[in-house]
Amino acid sequence: MASCLETLCGQAFGAGQYHLLGIYKQRAILVLTLVSVVVAVVWAYTGQILLLFGQDREIAMGAGSYIRWMIPALFVYGPLECHVRFLQTQNIVLPVMASSGVTALSHVLVCWLLVCRFGLGNKGAAMANGISYLANVSILALYIRVSPSCRSTWTGLSKDAFRNILSFMKLAVPSALMVCLEWWSSELLVLLSGLLPNPKLEASVLSICLNTVSLAIMIPFGLGAAISTRVSNELGAGRPEAARLATRVIMVLGLAAGVVLGLLMLSVRNIWGYAYSNEKEVVEYIARMMPLLSVSIIFDNLQCVLSGIVRGCGLQRGLWLGIICGVVVQMLLLLAITIRTNWDKEVGKPKPLPCIHIIPSVGFWAS
Repeated sequence: MASCLETLCGQAFGAGQYHLLGIYKQRAILVLTLVSVVVAVVWAYTGQILLLFGQDREIAMGAGSYIRWMIPALFVYGPLECHVRFLQTQNIVLPVMASSGVTALSHVLVCWLLVCRFGLGNKGAAMANGISYLANVSILALYIRVSPSCRSTWTGLSKDAFRNILSFMKLAVPSALMVCLEWWSSELLVLLSGLLPNPKLEASVLSICLNTVSLAIMIPFGLGAAISTRVSNELGAGRPEAARLATRVIMVLGLAAGVVLGLLMLSVRNIWGYAYSNEKEVVEYIARMMPLLSVSIIFDNLQCVLSGIVRGCGLQRGLWLGIICGVVVQMLLLLAITIRTNWDKEVGKPKPLPCIHIIPSVGFWAS
């Protein structure tokens, strides 16, 4: 939902309506905090929900325990995303990069203290996330308060933040759905993998694959954020030709980055699994999955930069419809394969890796 600030703040900044950026940020924090309450309730009962879906009890209880300790981080992460986009749409990126770098370095120490030193295990890892998010947002909030570069865009708390919330939601909800529809399709595969004969292995491998995609998608995510800011600024300033040129440049960069990342993933496919597990079975499984992931990354890169362009234009609803069309096409292809399957021949075949591990396009998200 915070990604709608890329449209609102970006175009307001380009149009010279600087005071609106602070109002939009406050409004977004208010809405995200209320939404986080609802999400927190779901998180509190995650273990029981997973059991209802037939998941392995040990996996369900472990996930439920971890996510409950992540609830404090949830209420910090929303404001953090709002602060990042508030600065990003003003082309103020160095403070964001610096605060993220400091937080990342300290996160290692915090994790070691909570997980190893105090023996809190995965609970400590969840708590470390909340502490790091809090440190990051505190640094950014302090910068916004004292920096001369934000003097015209942050004028203090305003009652206007409580107005026009409905119109804000009309843009925020499609912004959220364009991310959720993609991520949920991938998370659903993790959920389904827990129903297979060896759920611990299957869920582990698929989770590692999704984590790998999340790691690789950071580069196109940055490109998408950059083009979103550039397009929204140029459109707000009434310069359509500049927005068109920036779009062409980012498409070339997105394709090049996708090819490079895809080749890199292929080159490390036989050793990548050791970054997550010492189990040989898991490592070999990951190696067989990497070619599929490398292909998906190429398309993900293009999808990510295109998402940034759409956000900059404020056309999130069109992107939402595009994602739905993609899901429908995927469903029809899988249905056709299922209908044409000769089940008698399948019985006699040696069993390959389950086809459920094919990963659909995961556009981060962004955001």
